Amino acid sequence: MSQEIHGLVKIAQVLKSNGTDGEIVIGTREISPEDINLKEPVFIYFDGLPVPFFIESLARRGNSKALVHLTDISSFEDSEEITGRGIYAERSSVEGIIDNEDSFSALVGWTLYAAGEEEDEEVGEITDFIDIPNNPCIEVCTEKGAVNIPLHEDLIISVDPENQEIIMDIPEGLLDL
Repeated sequence: MSQEIHGLVKIAQVLKSNGTDGEIVIGTREISPEDINLKEPVFIYFDGLPVPFFIESLARRGNSKALVHLTDISSFEDSEEITGRGIYAERSSVEGIIDNEDSFSALVGWTLYAAGEEEDEEVGEITDFIDIPNNPCIEVCTEKGAVNIPLHEDLIISVDPENQEIIMDIPEGLLDL
């Protein structure tokens, strides 16, 4: 279910900055990047208030990521300031596009931990959901690079929606790059 605040619905998450001119990588949740209406503003919350931005350019990267330029975000410092924040749109501009059922793509932006014998180890941030028939996977950005992890119920130890964390029993060798 999409998160809604002040009549705005969360459509994406700023995953990271890209380059020095303010470009960002976003992860979309329940819609495809091309479903974002470029004529309507998107909103990012600052101090509890939604601040409007227009998308100047959007280039799709994979199933649920895109490279984006927003108005007034023109430097590395600007893009770093919004990294990790949600991107919202007016419900009316995405009505009919959003899938109201829970979706694995909602895990984009969450942190993945590998279950350990004594303590869990942070693997990295989930950056994409790859819907392979009979073998759905999550793409995780690790210190060594991107890796795909099968998203199977037998591997999931716990899910913490409040902190956006998932702990999995990751088979040996999957994290070796």
